[in-house]
Amino acid sequence: MIITVIIAVAFIGLAVLLYPGRGRTRGGGGQGLKRRFGPEYARAVADHDGDTRAAEQELGKRVKEHGLLTQQPLTPAARERYMTRWAAVQEQFVESPQQGVIEADALLARLARDRGFPDGERFEDQIAALSVHHAHYVQGYRSMHTAAHEPSGTEDMREVMVDARSLFEALVTEQPVSPPRPSAPTAEAERRGQ
Repeated sequence: MIITVIIAVAFIGLAVLLYPGRGRTRGGGGQGLKRRFGPEYARAVADHDGDTRAAEQELGKRVKEHGLLTQQPLTPAARERYMTRWAAVQEQFVESPQQGVIEADALLARLARDRGFPDGERFEDQIAALSVHHAHYVQGYRSMHTAAHEPSGTEDMREVMVDARSLFEALVTEQPVSPPRPSAPTAEAERRGQ
């Protein structure tokens, strides 16, 4: 009887170790990737036409390539220069929205590079690395990059400036910034049924 119980426990243990779904959650897959990447997880799934396995492979590859990246600290002087430059870019946006977005995009690329992320020359490499460490903020930067290189309306450009500011703040302050909370719908959005 005891031998049967030992064999059954060993068999169950072996089955748990060999169960394919378990391997996906180890090392950050599945739910771990959802938690780590947040909205970037949903975007990756959408980019892969709903194929969660392909999306998880892509995100897992990002973690392998960029997970051990050590973010370089900024000197207090460099931090102040970036903050001053960001304020100037926001002022420039009032006069020339397109030029302001172009400048903000370049500023974020330089800041990310100075913090140790891949150079902005290859935007997709930089955004992949940033997504591993700042997943909740990369969409704003991605939208800004698009607006800087394609025609956009002033309101769209204003929104991307606001959204990209979260990544700027996370990089310049070197503090973990809590993910944005979903905002309550505005009265205008409720009137339009959104």
